[in-house]
Parts: sequence; structure tokens; C-alpha cells
Amino acid sequence: MPINSIQLGLTLSLVIRFCFAQQVAPTAYAETIDTLSARKHLEIIASDAFEGRETGKPGADKAAEYIAAQFRLLGLEAPVNQTYFQPVKLASQHFSVDYFTIGNQEFLADKDFLIIGQKSRQIVDTDEILFIGAGINHKRFDDLKQLSIKDKVVLLLNEGELSNNGGKCLSYILRQRPKLVLTVSSVADSLLKQLQKTTHAEVIKLSEDIQRINTNVSPTAPTVIYLPPRVANRLLKPSGYTLQQLTAKINARRTPLNFTIATAVHIAFGRKTVPIKGQNVLGYMEGTDKKAELLIITAHYDHIGVNPDGKINNGADDDGSGVTGVLEIAKAFAKAKQDGHGPRRSILFMTVTGEEKGLLGSNYYTRHPVFPLAYTIANLNIDMIGRIDPPHQSKVDYVYLVGSDKLSSILHTISETANQNYTKLSLDYTYNDPNDPEKIYYRSDHYNFAKHKIPVIFYFNGIHEDYHSPGDTIDKINFRLLTERAKLVFYTAWDLVNRNDRPIVDSNKK
Repeated sequence: MPINSIQLGLTLSLVIRFCFAQQVAPTAYAETIDTLSARKHLEIIASDAFEGRETGKPGADKAAEYIAAQFRLLGLEAPVNQTYFQPVKLASQHFSVDYFTIGNQEFLADKDFLIIGQKSRQIVDTDEILFIGAGINHKRFDDLKQLSIKDKVVLLLNEGELSNNGGKCLSYILRQRPKLVLTVSSVADSLLKQLQKTTHAEVIKLSEDIQRINTNVSPTAPTVIYLPPRVANRLLKPSGYTLQQLTAKINARRTPLNFTIATAVHIAFGRKTVPIKGQNVLGYMEGTDKKAELLIITAHYDHIGVNPDGKINNGADDDGSGVTGVLEIAKAFAKAKQDGHGPRRSILFMTVTGEEKGLLGSNYYTRHPVFPLAYTIANLNIDMIGRIDPPHQSKVDYVYLVGSDKLSSILHTISETANQNYTKLSLDYTYNDPNDPEKIYYRSDHYNFAKHKIPVIFYFNGIHEDYHSPGDTIDKINFRLLTERAKLVFYTAWDLVNRNDRPIVDSNKK
């Protein structure tokens, strides 16, 4: 057979195959999404062994490995340098004090003083403190301007009300670039008491964002340490004055502002940046005649870890249910492809890290996409589909949809049609309201795609009493509902990847 005839025959064969794929009813494949396998996945993902799957912790790594193993079993391709993992460069950064001594006394951060600053690591050693008076008292502002305080450790009484003149004084002092400002404030004690009752969660950001913030910090910006009066009296002891006596003398103008306290000050402080391991897990299914275009189906596999009292936040619903949904949907498409009915467009099944830390994994992917965003037709994001919220206790066959009409009216129609033809759930658009006080549209991973004008749908069961608590456990999951909601995502995805045209962006609702 001549070569052009061979090419014609292959082309006709592909056309017939694509037309057949379009006509195949997806129902049989949707039915592979079942409660039994969903339960098996979630029993592992939400188990104590994964320790709440907190980003950067071993439990999160275990979850990522499990998801990758499932992608491998389904025959999905590993699209990131032959692996299923996209490294997400994360770091934690906090301002801390290594030590702070005045004379022979040691002071403890967040107990004896508050420190405000942004500098990178710095060590201050001096043999004297320059007392510059009641810095917010406008009566001595003219005297203050006569002092040379650059590169010195200065002590400032800050007991009056912050009037406009007082604010001007303090601003002036900071502009003179002292090495360190010790300011006495009666407010500091109450703030310290509140601080000691607060649980400090580790703040994690994308490394590139931390680097940008650090670049914008002035290296000469002075650091301010706030001391409560009880601590200030300990500090002033070598001078022979109490805080009350010294304040009275300053107000009566009997003490010059350049009063020096001869005592050694040693402090090491500044920002500490610690790299944090993060990774998105990606499984890729290549399409056929429209394989350059891509649908992304997402859920976040991270959660909030272990409480200080040792109780594990298993996150069965948030978002173990979403990850389970992604695995079930991937299984349905894998079965279709095995039967010769693979998608026309490619599909990326992606579970992301760091959602609970600020949508970090999806943010990183959209900044560093494995596949061009220009060819990404939509994102279907699943975040909590296994529970029933209080407003729906009497009518449980529902799901909240968020974002479906905000960028593409066609996507909204596709979603509605899929539900009418197949799942027949009650679609609740309460959280789609631009005036939604909870701002749910901005609080899950779909939003990072929407920012790039990629149409999105967010599937959500609403807030329940166990949200972000140890009570979010697998025994409270409604697996029938979980799988029905996952089927709606599947049917919507089936239409998106097999239709002739991608959904156009024709609206911009906020």
C-alpha cells in the first residue's frame, strides 16, 4: 500500500476512534467510583500513622508516597523528570532572640520583653546604655534633637499617651538609626500575658516570597525592644534610680537626656529561615487528538498535624475526602483508557501540599507549571466532600459549587448539565455569592488557577462542627455522598476533556 494511503487509513482510524470515544456513555466508568475502594483509601490517608499530614512533617511525606503509589498502579505517567513529585520550595521564617543580657541579668523573649524587628541575624555588644528620656513627651523634643544617637543602644521612657508630638518623637528617634532601642511601656506586660496564652503555629511560605520580603527589608532599620516597667527597674538598678524617680527627674528637667548607664548589653537576634520540604504529587494521563490541552483535577493532601496536647487532626474530610475523590476519578478514567476510550484532552491529577499554610502548593504550580497554563482549559478542585453541614441535615444529597460561573458561563452550563443528566444532586451556590462573608471562593486551591483566568469549579460540603479539629475522623464520613459528589466531578471532567471546544472565558465575576 502506498505511504499516502497508509497515512489516510491511520487518519480515518483515529477519527472513527475519537467519534466513538465521544459517543461512549461514561456511566459504566463512573460506577467504578465506589464506596468500598474509597473507604480503603481514606482509612490510610486519615490514619494516625500519617499524623495529620502537616506540611513539612513525616506524615505528609507518607501521604505523598501513598498517592504516588496509587497513580503508579493506575498507569498514570510521572510527568516531573520521570517522577510523580514536583518539589515545592518552602521555608519557615521567624524573628527570634538567641540571648539578651544586661549586666549580669538574663532576659527572656516573650516573657520579659517584646521585640519588633526584621533584620537578619545580628549581634549587639556594648558597655553602656544611653538614656534619652521620655521620648514621647513633647516637652523634651527639642532637647532630644541635640543628641547624637546613631549606632548606640538607647533607653527611652514611653509611659505617656502617644500624642501626635509623641509619635513624632519616636519616629525621629528611629530615623537617627540607633543600634537598638529599649523602650519602657506599661502596655508591654499585658501584651506579654496574652502572648503566653497563644499557641504559635509555624508560618511557612514559598521560599521565593521570603527572599523577596528579605530583599525589601532595610538593613539599617532599628530594632525596638519593649520592656514592661517591672523589667525596666531591674535594668535601671545599676544607675541608682527607680523608673518612677527617673521619670520624675526627666519631667522636671533635672536630668540631662544624655545620661549614660554603665552596664554591658549583649544580644543576638534576627530572622531565621529554615527550609521546609514540600511536594505536589502529579499523575498525568495523555489525551489523543487534543492532548496539548489539559484539564487539572486537584485536592490538597496536607492538613494541620498534631495539637500541642498530642491529639491528631486526621483530616478525614479536610481534605482526605478530596484526595480520595481524585484517586477514584483517576481510576474511572484509567479504566476508560484501558478500554480504548481515553480522553481527547490530557488530564493532570494533582494533589497539592501547603493548602492549609496559604494555598502554597497550587500557588507554586501556577508560578512554575509543569504544563503551560495557556493550554490548561479548567481546574476542578475538590476540598471536603465527605460530610454534611448543619443547613443540609434534612436534605443530604447536595454539594456546594463555587466559581463555576465566575470566568466561563459554558463551564457552568457543562456542570449543570452533568448533574441533570447523571447525579441529580442539589447544587448549592450559597458560597458562590460575591458577598459571601466566609470568602470561600478565595480559600482553596482553585483560586490560584482563577487568578490566571483559568475557569474553575470548587466542590465543597460546607463547614461542620469538626472543621479543623481532632473530631474530623473517618467514622463520620458519608461514603455514599463522597462517591456521588466525586461522580459529579467525573461527569463534568468527561465532558470537558472530550468536547470539541474548550470552555471560553467570557465573564469576570468577583
